[in-house]
Amino acid sequence: MSMLKVSGISKAGKENILVSNISFTQQPLQNIAIVGETGSGKTTLLKMIAGLVQPTSGEIIFDNKKVTGPYDQLIPGHPGIAYLSQYFELRNNYWVHEVLEMANKLSDREANTIFSVCQVNHLLGRRTDELSGGEKQRIALARVLISSPKLLLLDEPFSNLDAMHKSTIKTVIHDIGIKMNISCILVSHEAADTLSWADLILVLKDGQLIQQGTPEQVYKQPVNEYCAGLFGDYNLVDSKTASVLGANSEMIEMNQPLLIRPEFIHITAALSSESNGKVQKRMFWGSCYTIDVLVGQQMIRVKSLRDKFSEGDSVYLSVQNADCWFIPATK
Repeated sequence: MSMLKVSGISKAGKENILVSNISFTQQPLQNIAIVGETGSGKTTLLKMIAGLVQPTSGEIIFDNKKVTGPYDQLIPGHPGIAYLSQYFELRNNYWVHEVLEMANKLSDREANTIFSVCQVNHLLGRRTDELSGGEKQRIALARVLISSPKLLLLDEPFSNLDAMHKSTIKTVIHDIGIKMNISCILVSHEAADTLSWADLILVLKDGQLIQQGTPEQVYKQPVNEYCAGLFGDYNLVDSKTASVLGANSEMIEMNQPLLIRPEFIHITAALSSESNGKVQKRMFWGSCYTIDVLVGQQMIRVKSLRDKFSEGDSVYLSVQNADCWFIPATK
């Protein structure tokens, strides 16, 4: 049985529809990411699930009980669901342990487990104005977990964090599910950050759910260019160029553009008589190199782990049919 069931949820704004007819389910301990560009309705949807925003239509059932909005109850929210806004606040000039003690109704042992998972034990003796942004976020997260929720809702937990603190908060969020048996839904406009964490990804655009699937599905088989672009670089290759890259005739005869991620294109050095492309540009990104190759009249981006190529080199590009995906040119 589903832990959370969202059925036909919509929210109308003063001049437009913020969220339109969204439905999905969440199983216990399933992690769901909601991604999309700014203004796509992610936060509005999350707040409706939390019971903080009143839906215009539709229904949300959590743990076999209806989630009611602020029009239906005096104090917004729902027992068992914790929500952490990206605009969380901690009281200034308080000791961290005071902030947590004011919210704590758990035993010392249970509270210490939360502090350990959130990696805040070493911060308890500091004041809140002595914390970095990432440290404040983990304190705020520990504070909401003290309520022992079954479902944790996180709004943009990776925003405004440097690489080190982003890595730490990713570890913390992962450990919350594993060590504390708490299900989670998080919102992020940095879709690629959710691929290694989520079990299910919902992609929103203009308030509509346009794709849902596993991380591998939404990355390798996006429904349109918008979904493709959210998760990283891609090539949209015409049928003529696909033929040059070695795609079989069956795929080419479909006469639709093929989406190919740069890392799925194989590149080798070649004699000019064997080559099908020429290197135009190369850039180093730390974990890989991107190489822009002109194939006929089309520029193709390739990712390579090794620095074997220079501008002007003749190269040979090839692709496996399993790594190509039909996609409309515009949608």
